Amino acid sequence: MQEDIERRIVAVSVNVAKLSVKTLANALEAALQKIQKEYHKAQTPQGKQSVKKLMNHRVSTSALPLDGETKFFDRVARKWNIDYAFHKTGPRKYLLFFKAGQANAITTAFSEYTKLVMGRRKNAT
Repeated sequence: MQEDIERRIVAVSVNVAKLSVKTLANALEAALQKIQKEYHKAQTPQGKQSVKKLMNHRVSTSALPLDGETKFFDRVARKWNIDYAFHKTGPRKYLLFFKAGQANAITTAFSEYTKLVMGRRKNAT
């Protein structure tokens, strides 16, 4: 009887050791995936950025002329998660660069931006 109890205790301790190794391996794997995800996210900036950084995304880009305040467009673009950059061409004149794959989001954001600017102009007069 004593031998049977000792054998069971040894079996339980071996199973606990295996469980903790598996748990540790799973935890390390999850931590590694999180680190890789954060690293990849840091490599590709999102939102407003410089034209150089936007071009380094290695995707095709498009440009639209933009007159007036950029801060209103910034608010709208953040809402639609658009990657974009401004290039100043003159006083209150900009070229808006964005990823060509985000054309639908840009169209929606531009219509919202236009409504916002037109509403401000109506209120000003």
